[in-house]
Amino acid sequence: MNSEKNSEKCAEGKTRTCKRTKLHDGFSDNLTPTKSIDLQKCKSVNDLVLAMRDTAFGGRQLGEAADVFEAMVREESCLKMLTLSGAMTVAKMGLVICDMIELGLVDIVISTGALMAHGFVEAAGMTHFKYDPSKMDDKELYYAGYDRVYDTLELEKNLDDTEVIVREVLEALNGDHDQISSYLINERLGEYLHKNVKGRGVLKSAFEKKVPVFIPAFTDSELGLDYGLYRRRLQLKGKKCVEYNPYLDLEKYTSMAFAADNLGIFTIGGGVPRNWAQQVGPYLDIIEKRGVPGGAFKRFKYGVRICPEPVHWGGLSGCTYSEGISWGKFIPKEEGGMFAEVMSDATIAWPFVVKAVMERLEKNPLKK
Repeated sequence: MNSEKNSEKCAEGKTRTCKRTKLHDGFSDNLTPTKSIDLQKCKSVNDLVLAMRDTAFGGRQLGEAADVFEAMVREESCLKMLTLSGAMTVAKMGLVICDMIELGLVDIVISTGALMAHGFVEAAGMTHFKYDPSKMDDKELYYAGYDRVYDTLELEKNLDDTEVIVREVLEALNGDHDQISSYLINERLGEYLHKNVKGRGVLKSAFEKKVPVFIPAFTDSELGLDYGLYRRRLQLKGKKCVEYNPYLDLEKYTSMAFAADNLGIFTIGGGVPRNWAQQVGPYLDIIEKRGVPGGAFKRFKYGVRICPEPVHWGGLSGCTYSEGISWGKFIPKEEGGMFAEVMSDATIAWPFVVKAVMERLEKNPLKK
């Protein structure tokens, strides 16, 4: 090894070869050593996650994500967004979301509509089932009223029963408002669960903790279709339906971000919820630059992303936080930004990250 040669430029600009004259030991350059996981010393989820931080690959990513998430939730002046895509409530991650809301680890939820619809099904006491391909193929599932989401089944009857409740909620909103948006509908659905259901649920927790839930692509969901059906029913009766205005969501969210000292984002997957959440920085920036009152230069200080999509596919789900810096969405690390990206199935990594931080907060609670 000592005789290995490298090319370098000499003072005269000519290429020459040289020998390694001094091999560094890592410690002299303040490098961080890796450590083997000692499972015999891990007495809790947090012990395991802390140990994973000193390993490599996905384990290190997960350990570092917990550190960034903890820093985010401990900063009192930080407005914390949780963005959700993928069938996470069908995948039974709903109570993880509830924990994040109920413990004050998140101030805003931005989600796909499908995720909230399936979560409402669960919260209202209905059931999802495991899919067994040896019993039914997809054609048979259709005729039996089972909607397959990878390895899990949603029941068409669940969605029919949910529509009845959504219709009731929309009827009340139709009398109270001229215009509505997703956060208002979700707030009323959460209120319904609060009044009528004993168990926990995402929208119920959000209502009780006054956490707004936004669905940017509302029409791309069962809830959006329920609104469309309600609207058609009223039109057939010659009645006016309360108008759905997505800009109520945009301006509500923007006003909250504008008022915050710092911004943090915890992202599961990517897609529309992630981009809609992140674009608040560029939106406030162009408001200011183009001479409209109410603008500002706002960027996210913290970011945690759990998603298996690689960057080379070109989609936003796999987009790195570094790329977001070029858009003015994130503060660079050298200016204080803290980011972690875990390339993993969220149903594996997400509970570990949240539970580890929950255990840390039990030992060292947040300031009130």
